[in-house]
Amino acid sequence: MLNFKTASICFFIECAALSLLVYFFDICLWWFLIPVISYKALIIYGSARIQSNFYVKTICNSTTEEKKIAITFDDGPNSEYTKKALDVLVEYNAPATFFVIGKNIQGKEDLIKQIDAAGHTIGNHTFSHSFLIDFKSKNGFMYELNTTSDMVYAIIKKRMKLFRPPYGVTTPNLASASKALNYDIIGWNIRSLDTTSDSEEKITSRVISQIKPGAVILFHDTSEKTIKVLKQTLNFAAENGFKVVSIEELLRIKAY
Repeated sequence: MLNFKTASICFFIECAALSLLVYFFDICLWWFLIPVISYKALIIYGSARIQSNFYVKTICNSTTEEKKIAITFDDGPNSEYTKKALDVLVEYNAPATFFVIGKNIQGKEDLIKQIDAAGHTIGNHTFSHSFLIDFKSKNGFMYELNTTSDMVYAIIKKRMKLFRPPYGVTTPNLASASKALNYDIIGWNIRSLDTTSDSEEKITSRVISQIKPGAVILFHDTSEKTIKVLKQTLNFAAENGFKVVSIEELLRIKAY
């Protein structure tokens, strides 16, 4: 599989070969645009698509043939909608994973306790989730991860091992930081797009049409629309013989 290292090696080999052709055969310098544009396109694609494993290994689903799926939430805790999500999960006896943002924890420590007490998993989604977070250095990412980790540990006495990058974007510095801190990076293979202006019906259709054994679904516990879609997704799973399991069980990893 093509990754950042192999793409960089190929890019430099192509440039070296073109340099020789320029020296010996005086070819046009415009030929250099081909490897440069190709390399830049790969960088953009690899950064934006978490499933590509371009910079770092990510776990986005299970290859199991059993009808098991996992549900995940990003961007909480949210005073109103995290509570509603927890109520729905209790109703359906379904576990989930909540990837929390550190800055959202202050004043909602009881919610973190409630998530943990209910048997759900808590993962790291950085402290700030800022718009420009992808430009941070390795130390900047380590600070983001460590700050949130310390906040959660102070509440439930568990040290998180699962990390979901903000926006699903990966970079070399993010990869280095997560490796240094021994995190497993968790992606998804069903993106609900529940933060868009799409209707509840369209989002539900998008999600359930992609459900298959081993799926990891991405929701956000930040809106009423998501709560409604969650209920319909859980109804679909129950009616079609899918069991909702923890991310640890589905992916066979440890959360703490």
